[in-house]
This record gives sequence, structure tokens and C-alpha cells, in this order.
Amino acid sequence: MSKDKRERLVASLKREGRIKTLEVEKAFLEVSRENFVPEMMKNYAYLDIPLEIGNSQTISAPHMVAIMCEALDIKKGQSILEIGAGSGYHAAIVSKIVGEKGHIYTVERFSSLAKRAKKNLENAGIKNVTVETGDGSEGLPQHAPYERIYVTCAAPEIPRPMVDQLKDRGKMLVPVGRLICNLELIEKKGDKFTSKGICGCSFVPLIGKHGF
Repeated sequence: MSKDKRERLVASLKREGRIKTLEVEKAFLEVSRENFVPEMMKNYAYLDIPLEIGNSQTISAPHMVAIMCEALDIKKGQSILEIGAGSGYHAAIVSKIVGEKGHIYTVERFSSLAKRAKKNLENAGIKNVTVETGDGSEGLPQHAPYERIYVTCAAPEIPRPMVDQLKDRGKMLVPVGRLICNLELIEKKGDKFTSKGICGCSFVPLIGKHGF
């Protein structure tokens, strides 16, 4: 039953133009979203909406995960930083796209969520994601540089530490604003970067030294 619901969701995201590439489609079909939401929310796992996961945090709506994956143009074997592990779902999707030779490092400020995300990923058999607890607004310098960085919470401005941790020619996605935000795509070239808006969005705030 959940497989049927997942396939219908993916078909809908393709019709809407959210899922554009075979790599992203395959990742969405391989990851069971119901395994990344609380027990009481499992019946709603394949609705295209954010869901509460505790600590006033949410798992992003599938369409937003798809938009971010497509905008980042993720490649096999890349090293990727995620800010805001949540339940681990977004990292699980990205892990399928980068493949076994790629790796995702994800930072979560709530230790309880980090622990749950790690367990969810382990239960899903995903081995190329490392979950860290800490202030995600500072990035994760110990594993830098990264080919891609994406932030699943809204920042007051583009966080400079993350730009510094991005490889030359790397790309980063970050929602900028309060409540109603603009999803910004940053491309780094040498010691400079360009930014362009992708779409409007709504995310919980990025809390920390370089957040709110």
C-alpha cells in the first residue's frame, strides 16, 4: 500500500514539474517517507505537506525536497553538507543520488532529533550519511570543503561560514527570510559568489551564531 502511495506521489511531483530527472525520481521511489515520520503521522506520509516531527520542527513537504534536489544538480560521488537533519528523510533522498561513493554530513541542533535521524537512516540501511549535533549556522568545517550545501531552515542572510566551506564551483541552497522566505541558489567562483532566487518558501528558523 505505501509503495502505491509513494508511486502516486512521485507521479504527481513529475506532473507538476518538481521532479525533472531520473536520478531524483529513482531516489524518491527508493526511500519510504513513512519510516521518517512519527508513528501518529504515518497515514499522512505521502501527502505533499510538511509534518511535525517534534521539538517544533518539521519534515519538509516532498515537493520542496524535490525542488532543492533538482536545483542543486547533485552528482554521484559528491561530498554534501546538510544543515538541519530533522528526521533524516531529506538526507536519505540525497544519499541515493550521490550513491555509495558520495557522502552526506548533516548537522542537527536538537540531540533528540539527531539520535532519531541516525536511527531512521540506519533502519533504512543507509550508510553514507553522518549525523552530527551542533550549531548548523556555523556549517561543519571539519569535513569541508563540500561540493554542495543545503539548508533546511531559514537564515536571516546567506551564512558566510557555509560559503567559505563550499568548494570552488560548488553550489548551495539556503532559504533567506522570516517565515515567508526566498530560496536562494548560491554558486561559488573563486573567492566570490553569485546568488539567484529559486522560489518562495516557508521554513522553521535557523538558530545559532549566524542564524536568528
